[in-house]
Amino acid sequence: MAGLMSDFALFTHAVVRGIPASLAKEALRSSQGEVDLSKARKEHEAYIEVLGTRLGLEVVELPAEESLPDCVFVEDAAVVCGDTALITRPGAESRRRETEAMNKALKDLNLNIVEMTDENATLDGGDVLFTGREFFVGLSKRTNQRGAELLADAFKDYAVSTVPVLEGLHLKSFCSMGGPGLILIGASEPAQKTLKIMQQMSDHRYDNLTVPDDYAANCIYMNLPNKGHVLLHPTAEQYPESAKVFEKLKDYMLIPVSNLEKAKVDGALTCCSILLNKKANV
Repeated sequence: MAGLMSDFALFTHAVVRGIPASLAKEALRSSQGEVDLSKARKEHEAYIEVLGTRLGLEVVELPAEESLPDCVFVEDAAVVCGDTALITRPGAESRRRETEAMNKALKDLNLNIVEMTDENATLDGGDVLFTGREFFVGLSKRTNQRGAELLADAFKDYAVSTVPVLEGLHLKSFCSMGGPGLILIGASEPAQKTLKIMQQMSDHRYDNLTVPDDYAANCIYMNLPNKGHVLLHPTAEQYPESAKVFEKLKDYMLIPVSNLEKAKVDGALTCCSILLNKKANV
């Protein structure tokens, strides 16, 4: 049984992708909110600036592709752990070609590439929660059991448990890691039920921090040299009550990041980057 990964949440690189104009009208969405493309791009630029300028990650920015309106949401195209990258098979057929550019980018970063070629498998990275000790995979509209099995094959050092996504698009639509052994979780009944199942299935004990808004539970945690615990979280403008909860994390560098426009097409903070730790010898 794997212990906590020694360099959990230590990242050196981020892979992101530009926003195509087609996102505004053609991106998949569960609601009918009108996306302001200019504002969405400004939000995304600010997000990339936090990763690169403020936090010092090396950012690899892939160009937008107009024929792939959801391509900015790179998280769904790959799962990276250590020096292995699993190229996924997204559940929405319109998104399958998004993996091509990601495959090339991660190859160029000298990661070991595993491709998911089984046509019975679907997996979105947004359904994959890595805790540093194990994986939880949400079985959702976009991810199935076969996809979870292939993830387990790719990352044999870690236990993989499947949990139901009772509401929302992905597992990480209502949870994420907030630190070593700390799960951020939404307050809704479906989110709390999933958390309970995760706790029952795991051999490890996790603390949890509940936020009033499910979507606000999607944050990006990093543990960086000279910066310590860092949490990118939604702004008080978007979720005022949840923003107050993050202030309980006293020893953290808390960075509010606006995501108002991309949220209209079900995009959350983790969706917009693939983070990896590229050691000198990788």
